[in-house]
Amino acid sequence: MSSQMILRIDDKTKEKFYSIVRREGKTASEKMREMVENYIKKADMSQVVDDLWERVEKKVKEKGFNESDIERVIRETRKSR
Repeated sequence: MSSQMILRIDDKTKEKFYSIVRREGKTASEKMREMVENYIKKADMSQVVDDLWERVEKKVKEKGFNESDIERVIRETRKSR
């Protein structure tokens, strides 16, 4: 099921937007849906990365590693590449 979302922008911006999407062969609604979907994907990816770092931090603490251990492992890994 679809629902509406109201967006308020100034007239000049609206006309430029309509002009650009027409050149792309899209409607304003299609372009807005595309932009919202892309934003959601990006925002969701940020959450995935944040969750990953939290899990890494938890594992590091569980294994008893400290900051100097982590720095050493990073240096060793970089040297091996």
